[in-house]
Amino acid sequence: MSKIAVIKTGGKQYLVKTGQVLRVEKLPGEPKAKIIFDEVLMTADGTEAKVGQPLVAGVKVEAEILKQGLGKKLYVETYRAKTRKHRKIGHRQMFTEVKIIKV
Repeated sequence: MSKIAVIKTGGKQYLVKTGQVLRVEKLPGEPKAKIIFDEVLMTADGTEAKVGQPLVAGVKVEAEILKQGLGKKLYVETYRAKTRKHRKIGHRQMFTEVKIIKV
C-alpha cells in the first residue's frame, strides 16, 4: 500500500500520495522547480498512521511544479432593487499545478 499524507498549503488541506497531480493556490517558483511542503498534518502507510498535534515532526512532502496558470473565469453579479443598478465582475484565480514526488 502506498504512503499518503495530509498537507496544508494556501489555507487548505489536501490528501496526497506519490505520483498525484493537484492544483493548489499560487506558489512562487518556475515550472520544473522542486518545492517542499513541510506542514504535514498526518501520514499513513497502510499499517501505521501518525497524526500531528498540529504537525508531524520531521516529515516533509516533495513536489515538482508542473505549471502556473489561471483558473476558469467566474462571474459575480450584484443587483440593487428599486434603483435598477446592475454590476457584473469577472475573476480568474491563480493556481500552481504540482506533482507529488515523495511522501
